Amino acid sequence: MRTLLIVEDEKMIRQGIKAMVQRSGVPVDHILECNNGEAALEILKMQKVDVMFTDIRMPKMDGIALVKAMQELPQCPLTVAVSGYDDFSYAVEMMRMGVREYLLKPVDREKVKEVLIRLNEEITMGKESARQDRSLGYQQLKYALLNQNLTESEKQLLVKQYGDSFFSGEYLIVLTNHAEGVWENLEEENPFIFLNEVEGNDLFITDQKYLSILLLDELAGCYVGISGVHSGMETLREAYGEALGARKEAFYLGKSAVFFEEMITGKEKSLSLEEGMIRQIVQQLGTDKYENALKSLKRIFKNASLGGYAPSDLERAIDIMMEEILATYAGVLKVERKEVEEYFRIYGFNCLEEYETELTGWLTRFCETLNSRFDDYKNKQKIQQAVRYIEENYHKDLNMAVVSNQISMNYSLFSYVFKQYTGNNFVNYLKEIRIREAKRLLEETDLKVIEISEQVGYENEKHFMKTFKASCGVSPTEYRKNMQFKGDKNP
Repeated sequence: MRTLLIVEDEKMIRQGIKAMVQRSGVPVDHILECNNGEAALEILKMQKVDVMFTDIRMPKMDGIALVKAMQELPQCPLTVAVSGYDDFSYAVEMMRMGVREYLLKPVDREKVKEVLIRLNEEITMGKESARQDRSLGYQQLKYALLNQNLTESEKQLLVKQYGDSFFSGEYLIVLTNHAEGVWENLEEENPFIFLNEVEGNDLFITDQKYLSILLLDELAGCYVGISGVHSGMETLREAYGEALGARKEAFYLGKSAVFFEEMITGKEKSLSLEEGMIRQIVQQLGTDKYENALKSLKRIFKNASLGGYAPSDLERAIDIMMEEILATYAGVLKVERKEVEEYFRIYGFNCLEEYETELTGWLTRFCETLNSRFDDYKNKQKIQQAVRYIEENYHKDLNMAVVSNQISMNYSLFSYVFKQYTGNNFVNYLKEIRIREAKRLLEETDLKVIEISEQVGYENEKHFMKTFKASCGVSPTEYRKNMQFKGDKNP
């Protein structure tokens, strides 16, 4: 439990009960003390108290009067009466008013421990029950917020179930972007209702008097839209629509807070976002003109920040663009939809400037990777072309300069890319092809070694013989002889 209050006019008894509570093993965050009922009532008015130990006979206001008076408060503590045997009849009266336990003086340490354990379990169970009720109520609120076609009977049921508990007075709806994990530690006792993930936004329902505290505390640094003042669940959806419109204006204009009443209304949206323009941007992303595509997108965001487009137009344009990117480049880049899901939900970001920075950053990296992959693809095609040329012309006077020029590739780049794709440098690759052909001719023909040397591209017979021996371990003549032996053994 969080807070326990001891109300006792005798200091020694008060301190004794406090010591017993501290040694009971039941966790208590704060222990408060006072010496009469009037002081206790003021404490109860100022803060929530979970458990109260109170004497019956006290000056100014006794325990009976204290218990009666606190019934008018929004929340009453679980109360334990502490008094002498002669006051038992008064204790019975207090228990009729909801007092949970009665302890006789002198107070027994084990008895205090037993009582605290029971009351702590009751508090825990009560909190869990309240959490479940609150969770159910919040689900109903989300349903009411998002369902445009509530029947009259559904409306009446929601008003009957939750109208008093949630909307006893006037309220506002405050809407901001959903930030993963930001609101997980909100206190349950906060004077507002918090609903996370309402169409990608986080929503607060608050009394107007708590608005400034909410904006300065929980919503510091956020860009929010604030509805007009409403009352009753009947106008809940209307209030949500107002907050959503204000939130979108805060997003586009980069304002930390926009009130519905202060929105720029009636302004004509002079520009239109054509689908063809968006598709053209997507096509340019796959070319060396991708920077033009990013400039076009930048202009779109600039016009949006000036209020040139209706929010629905930009939302639709972004949706089309992202879907087109996924469809157009699926075969080149394995981009999973979940990797770019955040860019579909533009209002998940604080403001348009933040969204533009994140999206264009991703698109720049995407284009660079795309172009790199495309360059790799083109290089691969050229090397395949080079390999075919070598296979067809190995018998000629070939070198790397000739081949790289043949496929129109920079000499240095050719050297690097050739080895990357074949796993061998040009000189060794050409040598292996020539030696392979020389071995075939030695095995299948009666051509002289000098003739074979010329047919596989070696003008100098001695150079050929030296290269052949270094590669095969024997001279061309010895190789032919060995192959003949092999043939004799396997007729």
